Amino acid sequence: MRLLVAEVIERDDHPVIKKQTLVRLPIRLGEDVFDTGRITTAKCDNLIKGLKAFRLLTEVYGVSYMRCCATSAMREASNSQAIMDRVEMESGVHIESIGGKTEADLIVNTFWTQDLLKDLSYLYIDVGGGSTELTWLKGGKRVKGASFPVGTVRTIKGKVKEGVWDEISEFLTTVKKEHGNGVGIGTGGNINRIFKENGNRFGEPLGRNDIQKQRDRINAYSFEDRVKLLRLRPDRADVIVPAADIFLRIMDLAEIDELFVPKVGLADGMVYDMYMKQYGMKRYVPQNVPA
Repeated sequence: MRLLVAEVIERDDHPVIKKQTLVRLPIRLGEDVFDTGRITTAKCDNLIKGLKAFRLLTEVYGVSYMRCCATSAMREASNSQAIMDRVEMESGVHIESIGGKTEADLIVNTFWTQDLLKDLSYLYIDVGGGSTELTWLKGGKRVKGASFPVGTVRTIKGKVKEGVWDEISEFLTTVKKEHGNGVGIGTGGNINRIFKENGNRFGEPLGRNDIQKQRDRINAYSFEDRVKLLRLRPDRADVIVPAADIFLRIMDLAEIDELFVPKVGLADGMVYDMYMKQYGMKRYVPQNVPA
């Protein structure tokens, strides 16, 4: 789970999300959910402790607007409503369990905060712990998207269901047939780290061969050495290789050779969404109001 505290800087053409702080906690609700279908009491206790800490940090930073979203693990847990009710009662934080489409839409919101050519077609690929969101943008508009139960933690647990990759292949085949080729955009902490490991400069695309090279290099180290020598966090060290495998397979199916890695994700999209609803619609969306 992550807490992003950010401010929005207004520019003439689009708002820019400036991160103030990013805090990560390795709660991993999916470790239980993908095995048993439920969130355990121990995981719930840690979730509550984490959200209490997050809430106090938002008070110190003087945060004006806050939103808390839960993704694949929470929406699949059979006891999700009971968990969310208890969490809100004890931490004071309301959790919003969002569907795959909403998750994808929030991630794609980050498109408008980036200096990318807006008239090209893009395939957004966001790989999380429990799901992967694929969204096709054309002229800045979302024309097709889907969420698939393929993620890093789910892969480690051996819980990716048979046939899911066939569904992904069918989705990408349809997209290519209807819209042609596009440019890849990769989001999520793992692709960000692979980008860093490869030594790319910000704004420079990350090639498929580069991802494969870094995947193989990291995979050659033991878990312990990934932490000690590569200085990966323990909760990154075990998922970065499965993440690379997912990206590589999707790029192969989509016939994409490079990815732009803007170092943004769901949390940035949530900030953008909150800002636009409060201020941005008046500032950036043309209003059909007579002069």
